[in-house]
Amino acid sequence: MLDVFTTEKLQGNPLAVVLDSHGIATGMMQAIAREMNLSETTFIQRRDPTTEKRNGVRVRIFTTEEELPFAGHPTLGTASLLRAIAPECIDNEMENETVRLALNVGTIPVRFTNSKQQEPWPARGEMTQRDPEFGEVLDPDVVASLTGLSVSDFDPHHPVQIVSTGTAFAIVPLRSAASLAKLKVRQDEATAYLRARGARCFYVLAPEPVNPSDEADAMPLWRARMQFNGGEDPATGSAAGCAISYLVGKGIVDSRQTIHVRQGVEISRPSDLYLSAKRNLDTSNETKNSSVTDVRVGGSTIPVASGHLFLP
Repeated sequence: MLDVFTTEKLQGNPLAVVLDSHGIATGMMQAIAREMNLSETTFIQRRDPTTEKRNGVRVRIFTTEEELPFAGHPTLGTASLLRAIAPECIDNEMENETVRLALNVGTIPVRFTNSKQQEPWPARGEMTQRDPEFGEVLDPDVVASLTGLSVSDFDPHHPVQIVSTGTAFAIVPLRSAASLAKLKVRQDEATAYLRARGARCFYVLAPEPVNPSDEADAMPLWRARMQFNGGEDPATGSAAGCAISYLVGKGIVDSRQTIHVRQGVEISRPSDLYLSAKRNLDTSNETKNSSVTDVRVGGSTIPVASGHLFLP
């Protein structure tokens, strides 16, 4: 078991990893994920070296209810563990040590910025997510009703919009982080509303005020929350990729600028995510359409436990 998006044990987002899932049927994987009762559990399925070099290490991701095509903290955490225990999975031909995972959404690379020999844990990694797809703009009155917020809490210049980098979320930008305390999602209604539009959850975020004592080049700090059926997520790497795509695409955050997002504070599982993306402006188009690429979500992972499954 690992804690992801943190350098401290018993903080961040917990993840269970099943190291060898060959011969485990899909239904049994789902049952194991329910038994673990975490937001996600991953299952590693090693393949021959040629296939892994070409496509990455096969990994499947399950919540307690379903299999996911992609999720952020399971990707970062699983890659961090493989880097530590399976050095043959590391692609040393790239500038940084890189572990590539073959997920249902495709191959996702995770690059590591610290030396495994000098400092194996916490492992500092950064995944590159799929280029975003920007979806439906949502009615602010409906979103306010479903989230326990007021329309006046929303950023008046930027709409609530569905974005996906592999899993779709509704990005809800607020005027102030103070409004995050009011968040109380009506789960049944919100789930039906979002699923009808191809999204999973609301990802609500806001900038923290700038401390005048901070240096001018300090990393911008944002706060985020995501509530779902059964509770609240300490850190949501997949939604964070959607969020930075939104922020860079709207020009709220500069292209390639890294921001620091704090999540999980309200549930005493503080998490630290570091996000950036590239905005490509089409200057030949009078409407100045832009595309967002190179979506990066980073953070640290630390191990907390290990054990055995006794399966029927």
